[in-house]
Amino acid sequence: MPQPQPLVLIGHGMVGQRLLEVLADRGALGGDGTAGRPVVVLAEEDRPAYDRVHLTSVFTGTDPADLALTTQDFLDRHGIELRLGDPAEHLDTAARTVTTASGHVQPYDTLVLATGSDPYVPPVEGTDAPGAFTYRTLDDVAALTAYARGKRTGVVVGGGLLGLEAAGALRTLGLEAHVVEFAPRLMPMQVDDGGAAVLRTTIEEMGVTVHTGVAASRVETDTDGVTRGLQLSDGRTIDADVVVFSVGVRPRDGLAREAGLAVGDRGGVVVDEHCRTSDPHVYAVGECAQTVDGRVYGLVAPGYQMAEAAADALTGTGTARFTGADTSTKLKLMGADVASFGDPFEAGATAVVFSDESEGVYKKLLLAPDGRLLGGILVGDAQAYGTLRPHTGRSLPAPPAAYVGPSESAELPGADTLPDEAVVCSCHNVTKGMVRAAIATEGLTDVAGVKKCTKAGTGCGGCLGTLQAILDAEGVVRSTALCEHFTLSRSEIYAVVRDERIGSFSELMNRHGKGGEGCTVCKPVVANVLGTLSPELGLTHILDGEQATLQDSNDLHLANLQKDGTYSVVPRIPGGEITPAQLVAIGQVADDFGLYTKITGGQRIDMFGARREQLPDIWRRLVAAGLESGHAYGKSLRTVKSCIGSRFCRFGQGDSVQLAVDIELRYRGLRSPHKLKGGVSGCLRECAEARGKDFGVIATAGGWNLYVGGNGGTRPRHAELLAADLDREALLKLIDRFLMYYVRTAERLERTSTWLERLDGGVEHLKEVLIEDSLGLCAELEAQMDRHVAGYQDEWAAVLADPAKLSRFGHLTGEPDAEDLEPGRGRVAVLPDGTEAAVFKDSEGNLYTVGNHDPYSGADVMAHGIMGTRDGRPVIASPMYKQEFDLRTGVSLDDPEVRLPVHEPSAPAH
Repeated sequence: MPQPQPLVLIGHGMVGQRLLEVLADRGALGGDGTAGRPVVVLAEEDRPAYDRVHLTSVFTGTDPADLALTTQDFLDRHGIELRLGDPAEHLDTAARTVTTASGHVQPYDTLVLATGSDPYVPPVEGTDAPGAFTYRTLDDVAALTAYARGKRTGVVVGGGLLGLEAAGALRTLGLEAHVVEFAPRLMPMQVDDGGAAVLRTTIEEMGVTVHTGVAASRVETDTDGVTRGLQLSDGRTIDADVVVFSVGVRPRDGLAREAGLAVGDRGGVVVDEHCRTSDPHVYAVGECAQTVDGRVYGLVAPGYQMAEAAADALTGTGTARFTGADTSTKLKLMGADVASFGDPFEAGATAVVFSDESEGVYKKLLLAPDGRLLGGILVGDAQAYGTLRPHTGRSLPAPPAAYVGPSESAELPGADTLPDEAVVCSCHNVTKGMVRAAIATEGLTDVAGVKKCTKAGTGCGGCLGTLQAILDAEGVVRSTALCEHFTLSRSEIYAVVRDERIGSFSELMNRHGKGGEGCTVCKPVVANVLGTLSPELGLTHILDGEQATLQDSNDLHLANLQKDGTYSVVPRIPGGEITPAQLVAIGQVADDFGLYTKITGGQRIDMFGARREQLPDIWRRLVAAGLESGHAYGKSLRTVKSCIGSRFCRFGQGDSVQLAVDIELRYRGLRSPHKLKGGVSGCLRECAEARGKDFGVIATAGGWNLYVGGNGGTRPRHAELLAADLDREALLKLIDRFLMYYVRTAERLERTSTWLERLDGGVEHLKEVLIEDSLGLCAELEAQMDRHVAGYQDEWAAVLADPAKLSRFGHLTGEPDAEDLEPGRGRVAVLPDGTEAAVFKDSEGNLYTVGNHDPYSGADVMAHGIMGTRDGRPVIASPMYKQEFDLRTGVSLDDPEVRLPVHEPSAPAH
């Protein structure tokens, strides 16, 4: 029998590779002795298909090989002949042949065009000058990276998705970055004016200058013809060494045009719902195709759906059709979440909007007159995206405000109301029913299992929250384990540490852990528990020995880390009461060290901008003035706010100032599951806002009322009355009991407000336990608080008195080796080229050296993060926003396109 002519695929990008995978999954390809059609792939680039969505990650150190989407084994197993670097140049549909650049003539039975798109470059002078770039390929990235070395300023023309990615790339390369966008706002196709304004503020805060409502008119060059700037349409010129054009793309339809295939008026090979062109033997998928709805889709998810439809037609089933796609998008641009779904610009729709410019958050939902969700925009906080997108075209199962309010407000409803046919993962076209079936048939218990089994969540990741919600709706019980290293919860860890008198993390891991180095979750929790129980365990300071390696950066340095890598210093001012001499001392310290000062809402003074090595000198001056640590850095008591009370106020019924001072001094330094705030008001006018605190006291004619479980912030909650008309002694005893019971039973990062809501019986349960003593704990709780009070010491003063603790505030001197480091805690060293490195040692003595520069925040802080393990891999968590990086490869576990440079452990030297 004559050998059948092959299927020829022109183009080996993401969509082309997806087509091959779908055909392979359906047994339609040959190889390994199985029957199936042969396939020949003609690729323009000299490398197989790779992930263009994460192309920008190469700028931050990702190895291009890590972006590969296929392997030689896959090609060999399925009999796929891949001709790299030999693009198709002529298509003869009558003869059914393709001629390549090398002159090779390839016959075909069926042909699929997957040629993608070209970057659009506006017709302005100078776009071909050295220093002017586009970037769509790995070669483009390599060329731009090489050229940018030693350059100072870059401009990106285009403020859409790709343009903002390019601006982030320039910033990563060390250039000052500008973005020029012709439209009046950034990302004009995805966000509205409100969302764009918030996005612009966020991006400008990251050091990128934005120019909107203006176009590029000419690339300025010097006498050698090299790029030196960009002239704008308003006459201004931006001095620049590099100009990157990222204005959009145009379908690569030249082969189809030459062959006489139908092409759209604005480009794109015209296809039907099966992705067939005007020639029944030729198909087109991805960015080169104009689909039946008249659109050309530039996103990968619609391309994957086209590949599914074409594969159905090629294998003879023909059930899948492509008639249009969901263009919902969720991505992270320079650290800012941006998402849009449905039609976010529907005219005449009812808009529900939440905007918090101070936090960089904007959310907008559009509703039809009948209440159906039409679309939405999320900037800065896209947590609700996975829940909202599948409900597009349907009525929401809860009031719209539940979805646009602050993310802490409640768990989002919705997954249980979706029908099985609802697509929950648009990247891989996975429905809720498919996820439910996989949970039932495969016994899946977590999101990781769902991802592995269905591919849902392995694309943009926007559906991960919905996948968890489906697991919940299917009755899969969430684990209460603290993390992968402990099956115990935070409250259970507290109990075993107290009952077994466990004095270290290592001892706890040996007795109750699952092995490993710990992580950014369990280490701070155990550190917090040990700090709370230090009087019971004989521990003296949070920076003693192994305890120091457990602390988050704030506790490690007894100061608050700020976004630029500097620290803020907050001395305690109990009840807001301060002497003139102490005010003068604070002012002199701030002036001498160049610190920005601000009076906080908690009635104390915050000093910003201190470098790590300056902290001990600042503390020394403050301690000499009679001040001490305000514990603003810890999960502990922060402040007890007071009004002026009966000392001066004509309405005052009690001395709120003195009581606030006494309460703050009694509970200072108490480590707790979350930060604690108190308030004391001298009368029912409530000027100290005591009912917005974790515990609040209000003076009455009969004594003091105690309120508990209040909260301000993004989820305000009024505290509830626990007891009324108490005298001072009874009041303090009841607060003792309340705080110690909370410390014992709350979970990780659980505020008193959410803890109280979780308690079965709520405040009535607290009355039974803390007033009626139903569990017989009251005396024990009071005694434990008394031991805390007796054992208190100022943490700043203790560091100043201990040379070993002071040494933590300097760099390594000399070449670092195992003797210089504590297991699990990093130190800063300096590379021979002058850049900072972060050096770590694990419990087995292995050294790791990575860049100290955090690619997410731009601050040099990685050495101060928590080292641990995740799935057996050594990782370091950024102290800024807790993103984790593999210490062996530098790759971010949260976003694989971001990575740290990795150095030989012996390379750094001071």
